[in-house]
Amino acid sequence: MKRKLFLILGVFLSCVTFAQQKLIGKVTDPNNQGLPGVNISTSNGKATTTDYDGSYMILLEKGNYKLTFSFLEFQTVTKDITIGDSENVLDVSLQENKKSLDEVVVTGSRTPARSNTSSPLPIDVLSSKELVSTGQATFDKALQYRIPSFNTVNTPVNDATSLLDPYEIRNMGPSRTLILINGKRKNLSALVYVQTSPGRGETGADISAIPTDAIERVEILRDGASAQYGSDAIAGVMNIILKKNATDGYASLRSGITSKGDGAFYGLSLNNGTKVGEKGFINYTVDFSKAELANRPGDVDPLGEYRYWGGTTAGVNTQADINNFLAKKPDAGNVNGSPETAAAKFLINGGSDINENTQLYYNAAYVYKKVNSFANYRTPYWRTATDYPYLPSLFGGGTLATYEGYAPTFEGELNDYNATIGYKFTKNKWNVDASITTGGNQQDYTVGNSHNRSTDSSGNFIYAVNPNKYNGPISFNPGGVGFTHYVGNIDINRPVTDKVSIAFGSEVRTESFEIRSGDEASYVGVGADSYQGNRKEDSGKFNRYNIGFYAGASADITKDFLLEGTLRYEDYSDFGNKTVWKLSSRYKFADDKITVRGAISTGFRAPTLHQIYTQKVQSSFGGGGIQLEGISNNVSSAAREYGVPNLKAESSTNITFGVGIKPFKNFTATLDYYNIKVKDRIILGDRITYSAGNIQSFFTNSIDTRTSGLDVVANYKGISLGSGNLAINYSANFTFQNELDGPVRDLASVTSLPPLANGDNQTVFGKTSQALLLTSRPVFKHIIGLDYTIGKLGLSLNNTVFGPTKFKNADLATKNLTVEFMTKLVTDLGVNYKATDKITVALNINNILNVLPEWKLKSDGSKEAEDILNDPAQLRDQINDLTFNGRYSQMTYDGSHFSQLGTIFNLSLNYKF
Repeated sequence: MKRKLFLILGVFLSCVTFAQQKLIGKVTDPNNQGLPGVNISTSNGKATTTDYDGSYMILLEKGNYKLTFSFLEFQTVTKDITIGDSENVLDVSLQENKKSLDEVVVTGSRTPARSNTSSPLPIDVLSSKELVSTGQATFDKALQYRIPSFNTVNTPVNDATSLLDPYEIRNMGPSRTLILINGKRKNLSALVYVQTSPGRGETGADISAIPTDAIERVEILRDGASAQYGSDAIAGVMNIILKKNATDGYASLRSGITSKGDGAFYGLSLNNGTKVGEKGFINYTVDFSKAELANRPGDVDPLGEYRYWGGTTAGVNTQADINNFLAKKPDAGNVNGSPETAAAKFLINGGSDINENTQLYYNAAYVYKKVNSFANYRTPYWRTATDYPYLPSLFGGGTLATYEGYAPTFEGELNDYNATIGYKFTKNKWNVDASITTGGNQQDYTVGNSHNRSTDSSGNFIYAVNPNKYNGPISFNPGGVGFTHYVGNIDINRPVTDKVSIAFGSEVRTESFEIRSGDEASYVGVGADSYQGNRKEDSGKFNRYNIGFYAGASADITKDFLLEGTLRYEDYSDFGNKTVWKLSSRYKFADDKITVRGAISTGFRAPTLHQIYTQKVQSSFGGGGIQLEGISNNVSSAAREYGVPNLKAESSTNITFGVGIKPFKNFTATLDYYNIKVKDRIILGDRITYSAGNIQSFFTNSIDTRTSGLDVVANYKGISLGSGNLAINYSANFTFQNELDGPVRDLASVTSLPPLANGDNQTVFGKTSQALLLTSRPVFKHIIGLDYTIGKLGLSLNNTVFGPTKFKNADLATKNLTVEFMTKLVTDLGVNYKATDKITVALNINNILNVLPEWKLKSDGSKEAEDILNDPAQLRDQINDLTFNGRYSQMTYDGSHFSQLGTIFNLSLNYKF
């Protein structure tokens, strides 16, 4: 590997040329403040963007050029320049531009700071440089360490969930943030999360599939926006803007490894572009990556194992047998952490000016991802040779003495794609944008090193000629899932006067969700051990369509007072219609140094096809061991039998207000309060035991929630320190409320059931689900960053404080106990060195102090809880129930608030063409 790295480095160095001349300059606003992120393109197809202080540098050969400077909410400027041997300098000042409502899909940044101080809504703008500087391997993990209200983490149980981790903004789940690419809706993932982890019962777009090197910037609107964009925008909107440069590409070679020596990462990416004709461009990105397994199991407790599976059969399941096995495999052979992953990503973004008033644009992406992970190791006292006599010959060398259990494998393959083609034109001040978008996500699974242990009515194994000889498959195709959509948009806006703008438009969307059946052996009886396949009767293809219309207006009542309003109507073929609205305003005073802003809106989220039609049997860990859970879909006969109503749309009310300040040059700060009420929130209900062997779960609109909090962003840049410049960034999210707004609306068929053995009444939304939804994300999160640049060297120190989180399973709830993950500080160090004009080397050490999640059991003060905590034997049993006898000692079975992998070293080499 080292030889390859040196070879590539040698090729890069040999390609360096010095025939081109430097053009440098600075782009400023009317107040002479530098503007970061300004797009600069040349007449020969090169492009760059300005740095944090508005400065830029571009290499050009001698000759005459036109340079175009463009930035959101500022007038585009074109300048002529002649490049010669002497110093080439071109400074530009951009003037503010009055834009119509929705001309920019998510209002962009107009100030040097990351958060916009003078827009009517809270907006974050992150450049590609900021994302890359985190050293994180994927886009979603980079956001985790840049946006305080954004949370995601690897789940401890790696089956289908390992293909993409659940994420959320403002504790609202992955389903309630709308993802756009260049302003157009991205398709959802085909996966609905059914494990006991944050995001349970929901689905979202696969943002980890988007190559970071293809991104020019990310705009995050932290406010409800259903009136502008339709379903899913309850928490906000994330708009991913793709790069447009036709030249000045680069190649990046990336590598990484954890401090434990596992989880090695390798990546190679290329971003470049070319001109298409005289007025067109195409930018393309190719990205290949491979991450090896990082394993973090804990030491397994022998007494806990005996409590679950112990017996009196010598050589199989006595305490001595368990002790002997764990002496050889202290972690019981379990593999859990971050799975082996390989990915190939391809993306293009292009456009062409047909004339000065008409533009054609397009983009497309394809991602292939493969994940190899493991189910819990089946120890020889869990899956015993006495219960299944054929196991020694199948997995253990043929004898009882050599049989040591087995670990079923899980392989997932993901194909994700999206494409848009659109047409913009302006006529008589009318701006028209028409587009067609398609996208899809397909997932297929394979279970290996497993067996189907089912028996017939006579007690005989279905797939064994005799008890000692298994003749069934050990590799299974359990089926897969797919989601596709087609979206048509037309958006029209016009400035009526220099102070009033109007906008209106429509969206038509069709969606299709498919459940593909597995082979018969994967689902018959109990199915493949570890992951049961999709039955034919549960499979199918399901469709719907919707159409929406919106209209809005924006008015500058005075030069400081802005008022905006939008009304939207949506009609769905499967559940009916919704009308939502939004009002927002902004007032500036003190010479634009202070801005007060606020908004109130209603919104909605349509139930996904996944939530309506998913029907599945899934094994999961519960108090006492592995359990089978049956999910019956919302239109099944079981749903009708037990009085489960059809799913309806969630509705929301969002209120936000805040202040932005810009008291002096290079310093900005924003503070925004939010309050989100969601009515008829859709959940995947808890297991309901209707009778012995009849355990059901349903998706229902059973709860209302209220979430409130505060976002803070402050930036102070351009601080002279020695011979360099220092930038200080602080951002934070504080959650004030994330709670039920009223009682759980249980099904009548549930409330009539007798209590469970522990005395608890059954419910569709018990304490475990409540904790996952309401307390599994940090109560607060701070991000404090220092960036120092001196000459060719750049240093960054980023500190992320993850506040406490709480989990509670049903057993803990009855004992008045809670698992609390404690507040932790994670520190990342980045070093960036520009060796030449073309070569940059970067070293990132993420979590440099090797801080790991840490949890403890807490009581509510009751005598029962205190007795458990003070009794070593009871405490041991309780911890075993939480961690599957220690297999998941670091994170518990439900997950944690940040990664358990510890310190990670990342090294990258970047060569600019």
